[in-house]
Amino acid sequence: MSTATQTAQHGLSEHSHGAGVPIQTRYERLRSTNVADFPPVSPREEQWRYLSADRLGGLDADTLAEFVGDLAVTHTDGVTTAWVGEENAAFGGAGIPEERPSAAAWGSAKQAYLVTVPGNQKSEVQIALTSESADPSAVHIIIDAKPFAEATVILDHKGHAVLGENVEIIVGDEAQLTVISIQDWDDKSIHASTQMARLGRNSRLKHLVVSLGGKTVRVASSTEFTQPGGDTEMLGMYFADAGQYLENRLYVDHAVPNCKSRVTYKGALQGDKAHTVWVGDVLIRMAAEGTDTYELNRNLLLTDGARADSVPNLEIETGKIEGAGHASASGRFDDEQLFYLQARGITEIEARRLVVRGFLNEIIQQIDNEEIRERLSNSIEAELARSGS
Repeated sequence: MSTATQTAQHGLSEHSHGAGVPIQTRYERLRSTNVADFPPVSPREEQWRYLSADRLGGLDADTLAEFVGDLAVTHTDGVTTAWVGEENAAFGGAGIPEERPSAAAWGSAKQAYLVTVPGNQKSEVQIALTSESADPSAVHIIIDAKPFAEATVILDHKGHAVLGENVEIIVGDEAQLTVISIQDWDDKSIHASTQMARLGRNSRLKHLVVSLGGKTVRVASSTEFTQPGGDTEMLGMYFADAGQYLENRLYVDHAVPNCKSRVTYKGALQGDKAHTVWVGDVLIRMAAEGTDTYELNRNLLLTDGARADSVPNLEIETGKIEGAGHASASGRFDDEQLFYLQARGITEIEARRLVVRGFLNEIIQQIDNEEIRERLSNSIEAELARSGS
């Protein structure tokens, strides 16, 4: 087994009698950069419980083409960018794949696009990733925020693609980083993105995922605390139409003491066979005393025929924590809210739109960029107008 491969290969671990048994804790999952170490995508594996292999469009194949679309970058002074190979210290600095499509993308993208954010200044970076190719392809992006950096990085996906993506996020000691990932593909695109963050001492990460366009979009986000004092806020917003599949999987690994995490994801669904999946895993290890964590998922079903699956998981190995909890709910419009608005002369359709806007606006307002906020608000308006909701 290579040095990049850890225990629990193929979802099994060895107990004292030598027989394979199911994984007992989240951190036992196989991690490897070698796609051959992973079995075929199957609903027998928990991470593929809701998504069939045929919806991946070939992103689980042994090899993929390298991304040939356009990657346009704008940034403030002091930020540097470069294509780097695995010999670079940042390559793999935030983690390695836990799933077959991520490993396929890792091995197929021979170089990674490294964005280095300097310390002791405010910076902003916008990466516009645009494609018009239906060939299954791979891209690898690394965001390296140096100690004492303060920055916002926006990763904007547009056009048509069948794309496997790995995004590494390295947050140095005392750094404050916001990363916004927008999936606004056309309605035939397929996107599987693994976004791994590793936080240093007293660092702060705000990670925001917005998924609106695409036939199948799956974003697996993880945060690992490596030193005390870390703070992460993982936010997400999604809006699924008929036949669209949007999945978000999160993992927060509290491996060290005195760190804080907050997870808040909200989604709206409309149309026949619109399907969203949210799975949130939080692990508090034995050493992680003083942990403070909470995760929340809310889904608003606007029409019949839509389905939202929501699965919060909390694993605690020590009782010496500040607090831990989770909540999830999926449901229709609140009749009392609609009645209240209609009683004040607002039509039913406009009342529904006001409820949806208010429901999702909590996430949109977390984005400091006014242009992006306006664009996302307009996208929601277009979704609502399309359905007449």
